[in-house]
Amino acid sequence: MPAALAPPAAHDALDAAACYAALRARDARFDGHWFTAVTSTGVYCRPVCRVRTPLARNCRFYRHAAAAEAAGFRPCMKCRPELAPGSFTTMDASRSLAAAARERLDQAALHGATGLIAGLSRQLGITERHLRRIFEAEFGVAPMAYVQTRRLLTAKQLLTDTTLSVAQVAQQAGFASTRTFQQAWGRHYGLAPSKLRKRSRVDAPGTATAPARLWLAYRPPLAQADLLAFLAARAVPSVERVDPASGTVHRSLRWAGRSGSLRVRFDPSQPRLSLALSPALWDVAASLLPALRRWLDLDADPLVIAEHLQALAPVAGLRLPGCLDRFELAVRAVLGQQVSVAAARTLATRLVERFGETLPSGERLIEAEPGSVPTLLFPTPEALTRAGAEALAACGMPAARARTLAQLAQHWPSLRLAEGRGSLEEAEAELLCLPGIGPWTASYILMRAWPWPDRCLPGDVVLRKQLAARPGLDPERFAPYRSYAVLNLWRQSA
Repeated sequence: MPAALAPPAAHDALDAAACYAALRARDARFDGHWFTAVTSTGVYCRPVCRVRTPLARNCRFYRHAAAAEAAGFRPCMKCRPELAPGSFTTMDASRSLAAAARERLDQAALHGATGLIAGLSRQLGITERHLRRIFEAEFGVAPMAYVQTRRLLTAKQLLTDTTLSVAQVAQQAGFASTRTFQQAWGRHYGLAPSKLRKRSRVDAPGTATAPARLWLAYRPPLAQADLLAFLAARAVPSVERVDPASGTVHRSLRWAGRSGSLRVRFDPSQPRLSLALSPALWDVAASLLPALRRWLDLDADPLVIAEHLQALAPVAGLRLPGCLDRFELAVRAVLGQQVSVAAARTLATRLVERFGETLPSGERLIEAEPGSVPTLLFPTPEALTRAGAEALAACGMPAARARTLAQLAQHWPSLRLAEGRGSLEEAEAELLCLPGIGPWTASYILMRAWPWPDRCLPGDVVLRKQLAARPGLDPERFAPYRSYAVLNLWRQSA
């Protein structure tokens, strides 16, 4: 990539000439890195917008949608800024704190919580004033302005892609009431929510509360075959179905008190995925979207990661698979201790068949292929606690490992990892206190369940062999993307 078109670091000033060149090229590599506001129309767009390119003198560039909206611009109806992939940084302490604050605000904003800034500053161990200062320095907008834009863009996506009622949209987007939502929407966009819906021409099958699909964009390249192969090798058939040929992942899950299933499918023509949900999950669709992005690592910046991993000749667009259920991921990590991936999957299958719950038939997304629909839900911590170590061992695992699972299940509700509370270091320390969970298992759990993009797995046999074959190669040189280095070395070994 030409140096003039390299994505700018989060703290750098935007180069208007370079941004305009990328805008004219509609370069998807810059999607989500910045937004173009057009003074002649009052609209802001993604770099990939297909409308006629505006004159350079009419363009203003903003790093975040919230900054464009704070300047008085409204989102484009065609390129839909709410679909743009996010961005993250793991560099110096202040920027990492700002990134952590934004991630937690993304989660809290949709719950309509009050006192967000005070609570967030306590979680991060800094003052409210310092939080506001580092957030504005990193993102160019105050934290609460960011929250308001996050809620409005979430509402815009739900209004455009679903037939959820305006009241349901307001609730899912985190607004205190429908009236509050309508006032904020009118003040920012000058358009009634119902008129946006008419313009979007939603035509969903079924009832008035049964939308068809949502969209999830990502920043190319994305190594789709590698990502799906990774998931397929670990998929428990009754919980998750992965079809690399059609680019589809279909799985059951519990989310926010609902049980249902979802299906994501890669779009072969554009850098995006379509998302279908069973009826129960549409009630919590907004809060599920950020988790889906983390699960498939859709906000990764593959060009920046590749730059840090040059010495490994990395796979272009290799992603760090996360998870949708942290407890499920932790259980699978324990089952995978000292056995092959296939053996761990066999143990997980037995565990699900014996202790899992049946997915209601109305929550199964029917596909053409017979036997391709997940039918069970992964066991809950409560179910494994009730079962006890002896019953778990009967699934074919060593007694010591069964005791580890029983302890993990019993302590799960109080662990920081369960809800992403506290710091990574605190979450890791809690896991290491559980019998049978050592440094490799704790690191692997956090690498995928937090997720943690900068973790090297201590004692990993494959990594030791790969590094031994490359004398003088220090894993520290791959910071802050050592987790991606691990994935690349695993793939090269395979």
